[in-house]
Amino acid sequence: MSAEKSVKKVVLAYSGGLDTSVILKWLQETYGCEVVTFTADLGQGEELEPARKKAEMFGVKEIYIEDLRETFVRDYVFPMFRANAVYEGVYLLGTSIARPLIAKRQIEIAHETGADAVCHGSTGKGNDQVRFELGYGALDPDIKIIAPWREWDLTSRTKLIEFAEKHQIPIAKDKRGEAPFSVDANLLHISAEGKVLEDPAEEAPEYVYSRSVSPEEAPDKPTYVEIGFEKGDAVSIDGEKLSPAALLTKLNKLGGDNGIGRLDLLENRFVGMKSRGIYETPGGTVLLAAHRGMESISLDRGAAHLKDEIMPRYAELIYNGFWWSPEREMLQALIDKSQEMVTGSVRVKLYKGSVAVVGRSSPYSLYSEQHVTFEEDAGAYDQKDASGFIRLNALRLRLLAARNKRVAK
Repeated sequence: MSAEKSVKKVVLAYSGGLDTSVILKWLQETYGCEVVTFTADLGQGEELEPARKKAEMFGVKEIYIEDLRETFVRDYVFPMFRANAVYEGVYLLGTSIARPLIAKRQIEIAHETGADAVCHGSTGKGNDQVRFELGYGALDPDIKIIAPWREWDLTSRTKLIEFAEKHQIPIAKDKRGEAPFSVDANLLHISAEGKVLEDPAEEAPEYVYSRSVSPEEAPDKPTYVEIGFEKGDAVSIDGEKLSPAALLTKLNKLGGDNGIGRLDLLENRFVGMKSRGIYETPGGTVLLAAHRGMESISLDRGAAHLKDEIMPRYAELIYNGFWWSPEREMLQALIDKSQEMVTGSVRVKLYKGSVAVVGRSSPYSLYSEQHVTFEEDAGAYDQKDASGFIRLNALRLRLLAARNKRVAK
């Protein structure tokens, strides 16, 4: 092994599944190093204790299993939603926003345990390898990074299973053969890619969806929900104060029960190829609509329009893995400044896959009924003032038209 590949201890982002279990054994064999496993509970809805048992089976001495759901929603999801961030107009960045937190905690654990390397299980074709490694580099420029999918010769599911069987690594029955699709999940969303979904011309089968009923099967009666906000963050549902994770969990149930949040997306990956993914973000879809409703009454036009202008750039930074970049932090400061008065409540109507804002109120409302009424406004607005306003705005257009008319002669 070359000097640059010499590793004494590595922190592995470990799910306990087939891929990362193979990676764990491969690290021990290839690098002869001590492995520390880190399993994060981000609300993926799976039992995590089996990961501990598997790690112990491999002789791992330092096993980290941590509930990071509140941190995830409070410090990553909510700041992103203050920006109304969507990638390519529709994707709510559920996978993207989880990676900075995992990377951060991996680096912290490396420092706590004296590890000199970190390892992720992302493939060499996807976005996640970029997100993890940009995070690692931003948080510890000297850490060694191991990316097995770019190093080993286990280039297929069949070879992974053969390696697992050779080393007596337990394989779930549904992983014997090719899984129908690849799944990533956390409290914000669940995504499915690959296999049966690889033909973008074919509609995704219903069994792909797991967090929402189909809109056709949703209740025939609408559900009304009131969401309270403080400084741009949701804090309550129907008057009940909830923690960030508890609030998003409840919105997921409400949205999923009403068939909300499904997305079939053909997206542009950062690495250059297009990929098709099926996403379910029920709570996030409701939250986005409610937040925009809250801003509509409490945010000044100039601030709101500036936010809409920078949002695609902000969303792209997160999608591409630049959460820890100075430009994302600069944009975040601007966004957070805009949220100081985004406080109040929004009433939304959930019905068969749709979410509609049907009411909003704020102690900092900029809406003036006296100014917009079609009835008598008691002198609040002099309509004659509009004449000069229009004349001045039309001046350059009139001069341009006059010039063009003169030239045409």
